[in-house]
Amino acid sequence: MSEQRASYRQVMKATSIFGGVQVFTIVIGIIRSKFIAILLGPIGMGVFGLLSSTVAMIASITNFGLETSAVKDLSAVNGNEIRISILTTVIRRLVWITGLLGAIITLSFSQWLSQVTFGNKEYTFGFVWLSITLLLNQISIGQTVLLRGLRQLKFMAQAGMLGSLFGLITTVPLYYFFGIKGIIPGMIITAIVTLLLTWYFANKIEIKPLYVSKARTLAESKEMVKMGFMISLSGMITLGASYLVRIYISNVGGVDQVGLYYAGFAIITTYVGLIFTAMGTDYYPRLSAVASDNIQCKIVINQQAEIAILILAPVILVFLVFSNWAVLILYSAKFSPINDMILWAALGMFFKAASWAIAFVFLAKGESKLFFISELITNIYLLAFNLLGYKFGGLTGLGISFLVSYFLYLIQVFAITKFKHDFSFSIEFFKIFGIQLLLAIFCFTAMKILSTPYSYFLGVVLIIFSVVYSYKELDKRLGIKSIIIEFKNSKLKK
Repeated sequence: MSEQRASYRQVMKATSIFGGVQVFTIVIGIIRSKFIAILLGPIGMGVFGLLSSTVAMIASITNFGLETSAVKDLSAVNGNEIRISILTTVIRRLVWITGLLGAIITLSFSQWLSQVTFGNKEYTFGFVWLSITLLLNQISIGQTVLLRGLRQLKFMAQAGMLGSLFGLITTVPLYYFFGIKGIIPGMIITAIVTLLLTWYFANKIEIKPLYVSKARTLAESKEMVKMGFMISLSGMITLGASYLVRIYISNVGGVDQVGLYYAGFAIITTYVGLIFTAMGTDYYPRLSAVASDNIQCKIVINQQAEIAILILAPVILVFLVFSNWAVLILYSAKFSPINDMILWAALGMFFKAASWAIAFVFLAKGESKLFFISELITNIYLLAFNLLGYKFGGLTGLGISFLVSYFLYLIQVFAITKFKHDFSFSIEFFKIFGIQLLLAIFCFTAMKILSTPYSYFLGVVLIIFSVVYSYKELDKRLGIKSIIIEFKNSKLKK
């Protein structure tokens, strides 16, 4: 097997492991979303979205980006047990400090947060209770960083699957018996379950106990926190922009419109975007390991981008054709106004996939300031397009703004990496991207201008073309037939 094929297979191995987890998580999420849609409706989903985004924004301010910066440091240890022990101790101390900071801030400003978020003080005690989740979630992140940085993919997969299952079992009864009042207890219970699971699997890794002084902790923390702070600022700006959009929608269109917006982008980012979650888990540590070599970085980025498009494109086409059915199945007929928003945003996922693969290089190389500036610029025009999009086009305008923003973002990150690191996409990537995007555009056009059943017929034909093309291109890179033969032979030997 060639070295290049082995590298492609490594990408697919991680993707298949976490792709399976994401599929399981999505099935659980579909069931949970269906219950939320039926039991709570758009208003309940709007309340859930506002509470979640507020807590996430505070977390982004106080967590100092440790989830990303700490993974980079752990990925570079190369099996050095002493180094692993030191970093593990430092990370676990830092997550306690940052988690407590987030909890204290939420507790202290609970009344103000309720007033700003909902326009009244009704959720003051809700935010008091949610302050607990800031600490619990940050400690969980510390355990996840250890699993991800040391590439314990199996443990991460198990923790993710069990977390989704237990989250469903514990939260749905709360929604059934208490309605909207069950949202906050559900969020707290989910945080507790996540912490218990990540702690359990992280403790399966054998790490030798090692005393680390306060001076050593400060020394080790310096670069980690410095880089993490810039990431945290970027995350804060991203969540802040999203928060402003939701507040704007709430004031102009009502809380139910926030629920529709939240539901629509949950479909895009969760169900269609599962590829990013599945791939990113292993991609970032792998890219960090070769960050000092621009040639190797270019190879890894192109491989990841090619695989991302080949897997993502057929999924996008399915959503383009059956988005209205997806909304009915995942939610209910009350959520039908988001159909057009999903169509436009689905096209934007092509540009998000390509830009996503490039943008990781800033973090892998430790270029936190450059990353921050790039994300700041992006969020400025993303916020502007979202506000204008909703003002002039409602929910559909938000889908169009998503497409335009990620098109510009791809140009932006490509230009920066081209100038800074002599990066370029391969001819193979341009070929794959162009063909699959063209199929998606045809599919989008068919769904907009043709009546049923002709639109569905043409859409299904285009999906088949996309699947066949992706399979052939993946077979070139992975040797799918040889993998199947090897698997059969191993079974026969047993």
